[in-house]
Parts: sequence; structure tokens; C-alpha cells
Amino acid sequence: MRNFDPTPLFRASVGFDRVADMMDRMLAAEPAQPTYPPYNIEKTDENAYRISVAVAGFTADELNVEVKEGALLISARKVEDDEGRTFLHRGIATRAFERRFQLADHVKVTGATHADGMLHVDLVREIPEALKPRRIEISGARSGDKAKLVEGKSEGKSKAA
Repeated sequence: MRNFDPTPLFRASVGFDRVADMMDRMLAAEPAQPTYPPYNIEKTDENAYRISVAVAGFTADELNVEVKEGALLISARKVEDDEGRTFLHRGIATRAFERRFQLADHVKVTGATHADGMLHVDLVREIPEALKPRRIEISGARSGDKAKLVEGKSEGKSKAA
């Protein structure tokens, strides 16, 4: 059931090209999405969010967080320092990874912290003043103004006749 035709939606909307592109990418993606490393996305305030990624075994120097083309990219590369070490069991996954999160319009990354094997990336949605709802004052013509306007037209017509 992957055949979804959004054409009827486009007839009633303008400027949602980015949403359509994102839906195309999501539907065309491989069914087996990577699950490493595990992460949480939480809403911390009305316009604030936090992405927490489990990065056990990585130092802050081995982690990379960047925003590129409307997406948050979190990646890590482990520096191999296994010289002289013999593992009987190696269960801590320190393989390289790359996680991509598509950001909505006006969502900005405010900071990142690394503590206790967790990487926390804080985000905030900053809506520009131009896009915030504003109340428009409605002015109406007063009855006295209409009378003057009508009188002005009638006077003009009588002079021309």
C-alpha cells in the first residue's frame, strides 16, 4: 500500500513543495531504516525540543553535530586505539554512524551537550514576527461620511448637467 497520490492535495495548497519532496523521500526510502544509535525526541516547551542520542563509548571530540540544507546531521567516528588490548567479548558498539533529522521551517539548533554517554541537542522554533498572527483593525464608514460622499456626488452631477 505504498501507492499514495498526493495530487488532489496540491490543487488546494500553494507553497508546500518542500513537504511534497519530504513525503517522496520518506515513501521512497528503504523499509529497513537504521536503528543505531537509539535516540529520543522530546518536547521540552511550547517551542522547544530536545533530541537525545545514546553515544556510549564516544568522546565529545569523536562526535560531530551540524546543520546542513535544513537537516540536522549527527555523526561519529571512533578513533581505533586497540593496540595492546585483547577483548574476550566486545558488546559496546562503537561503530561509525550518521543520523539525519529533517528540521521544520524556523527550527534552529541552540546547543549540544555530551554527558553520561548521551548527546543532547536542543532546538527551538523561532517564528518570525512577519509570520505571527496579528489582528487587523476593521474600519467602517460612518453614516455621516456616507452622507457627505453622496452629497458630493450629487452636487458634482448637478453642476455638470
